Amino acid sequence: MQCSWKAVLLLALASIAIQYTAIRTFTAKSFHSCPIPNPVNCSLSQDTDVADRLCDENPTFPYNLSRKTHVLILATTRSGSSFVGQLFNQHFDVFYLFEPLYHVQYTLIPKLTQSKSQTDRRVMLGASRDLLRSLYDCDLYFLENYIKPQPVNHTTDRLFRRGASKALCSPPVCESLGAVDLHLEEGDCVKKCGTLNLTLATESCREHGHVAIKTVRVPEVSDLRALVEDPRLNLKVIQLVRDPRGILASRSETFRDTYRLWRIWDGTGRKPYNLDVTQLTTVCEDFWNSVSTGLNRPPWLKGKYMLVRYEDLARNPMKKTEEIYDFLGIPMDSNVERWIQNNTRGDRSSSKHKYGTVRNSAATAEKWRFRLSYEIVAFTQHACQQVLAQLGYKTAGSEEELKNLSISLVEERDFLPFS
Repeated sequence: MQCSWKAVLLLALASIAIQYTAIRTFTAKSFHSCPIPNPVNCSLSQDTDVADRLCDENPTFPYNLSRKTHVLILATTRSGSSFVGQLFNQHFDVFYLFEPLYHVQYTLIPKLTQSKSQTDRRVMLGASRDLLRSLYDCDLYFLENYIKPQPVNHTTDRLFRRGASKALCSPPVCESLGAVDLHLEEGDCVKKCGTLNLTLATESCREHGHVAIKTVRVPEVSDLRALVEDPRLNLKVIQLVRDPRGILASRSETFRDTYRLWRIWDGTGRKPYNLDVTQLTTVCEDFWNSVSTGLNRPPWLKGKYMLVRYEDLARNPMKKTEEIYDFLGIPMDSNVERWIQNNTRGDRSSSKHKYGTVRNSAATAEKWRFRLSYEIVAFTQHACQQVLAQLGYKTAGSEEELKNLSISLVEERDFLPFS
């Protein structure tokens, strides 16, 4: 007896529905496996309810066998993320990578500025999560899909800011270094170490106890939920925020061409009619959405999220760094302490380039007050009023109040980690 086309169609739809339900059921539950001591308890031959009960009564198998701590510094450009990255880069047992998602963006979305298209954003985030998952597993070969030109024999000289990673500028990854080269400047690392061998880098990553990655290319913490909930990882997110007025001032000075119209407004007092205000409002929207998620304390972020204001870190770098390491459950070593002492008391001449980290951190945090005109400050305060209040940044009601050194524009707040 032949089936009618209607029957065939119904069977096909039923099959799709069953597969969809199975996928949803699988992805909605935490990864679970039978307890190691007595795996026979979960034998497929046993009654399903009994097996589930026996598995629930025993500890589950830990997928993250090494128990590495995987750290993600979630930030935006010119918010102090390079500084925070160094707090991990200096630790002897942390393998640190500086902006590996740069390669994803400039391969998939080869534009000078970050794309605002929602489609591009979804593509970028999907690829970024895949790459982060591989890098936390010390699979640096996965990077080869995004490095152009593609590495030959797993070697490349095109890794973005390789010199910002101490592990990639030290033996065994850099075999040509001697004892006098242990503290290389970023540019000297590339010159002395030559091409990067990704096989050696992978081995170095596996020898370190923890992996930390800094990125400014993931807008919100909710974009990381799949990684946070992945039982193979022990991912903890440090969300770094900064006063949007300080971010705007720093970007205007650092990215002079991109922020040319803001500088014209600052210099002439006349707001250009074609000013791209999304260069400011996008920052505030992303902060608001991401911080709101973190402060609402959803179950999936429990023990996984810490909010850090750059201003708090700049004023009390040692104390705040100790709090960060305490949240991560990683002992803070003397290399980190020494770096903080040497890199938070410099003057303007100490910073050799725009991404430098040697500076008087406390003075740098609110230097924007003397760089921006009050008109731009007032505009920023209006455009970002929600997030300024959310994060405890005070507004200035006049130019005199803005410049008054005795008035701090940062409220005392204690953003305790969600534990």
